[in-house]
Amino acid sequence: MKLHKSPYLRLTLFYVLIVMTISMLFSFVIFNLSSKELDSGLGRQSRVIWNIGQNNGMMTPFSDIDQIRQNQLSESEDNLRDNLIYWNLIILILSSFLSYFLAKSSMRPIEDALYSQNCFTADASHELRTPLTAMKTEVEVALRDKDIHLDDAKKLLQSNLEEIGKLESLSNALLKVARSREAAKASFTKIAISNIVLEAYEKIESLAKKKSIHFTFKGQAKDLFVHGDTPSLNELFVILFDNAIKYSDEKSKVDIYLSADKKHAVVSVKDHGVGIKAGDVPYIFNRFYRADNSRVRNVPGGYGLGLSIARNIAEMHDGIITIESQPGHGSEFRVTFPLLHLPK
Repeated sequence: MKLHKSPYLRLTLFYVLIVMTISMLFSFVIFNLSSKELDSGLGRQSRVIWNIGQNNGMMTPFSDIDQIRQNQLSESEDNLRDNLIYWNLIILILSSFLSYFLAKSSMRPIEDALYSQNCFTADASHELRTPLTAMKTEVEVALRDKDIHLDDAKKLLQSNLEEIGKLESLSNALLKVARSREAAKASFTKIAISNIVLEAYEKIESLAKKKSIHFTFKGQAKDLFVHGDTPSLNELFVILFDNAIKYSDEKSKVDIYLSADKKHAVVSVKDHGVGIKAGDVPYIFNRFYRADNSRVRNVPGGYGLGLSIARNIAEMHDGIITIESQPGHGSEFRVTFPLLHLPK
């Protein structure tokens, strides 16, 4: 989405007005100070010339010398004024160009935020409309049936209850996406990352067993501490583990690897599932983005918010989340956090 040019122009004019006001004030000060200095200097020069003339017997009236001084002063002031006008014009031209680029640079984050907000609103509205439309259609059909049976009414209510559950799930996800980072950071504490990973696994263990997917844990499993919010980090890894289970074949495995360097703790989640096409990888963390049908076949549909929430949580902890994937060879998500403590 592009903003109308008028905000750029208004901001440009505002910047130019500030620059030119300052420039003209300085010019005014410089002109007055220089005029006084020139007048004083020419006055001293006139007196010296008149004294020399008197000493040499030249009876030039002082009024004539003073008139010459006034003419010189007037000519010097005109030259000074012309030079100041010339330089102010140059400043005006340069400041106009620079102010326009500065205005664009200043407005770009606002433009991006507005674009993101509009996309989020449009996508959220679309996702909310789907279950609401389904509920409305079912109710309208049922109301037109004058001989509706109790069993049919129960099925209708059960279907509506499922749609309400979807709406509740979506609204909770939207709240998580919009959660204030500042508010979440208020609850940050020292956390052992290995404990978070194990707790997240315990929550999805039953899902893994249903598909006979084996989780392996490798690398440094102790004493890797980060500064963070326990529920949020727990949710991040639940999302990644759940994602790995969904897109892995039965009886496959998921490798969890913990490592660290001098400044960062790294958690890698690697599955051996269907993988992601190269064209989908750049957008996989976008809100409401879902990959093509070949990836989600036989997988319960979602809203495309899970990985977006995971990225938000990682960024909230000053971390980053990246992905490497090949179709047919699985995907590897790597989450990197600033390390709070490294074992000695």
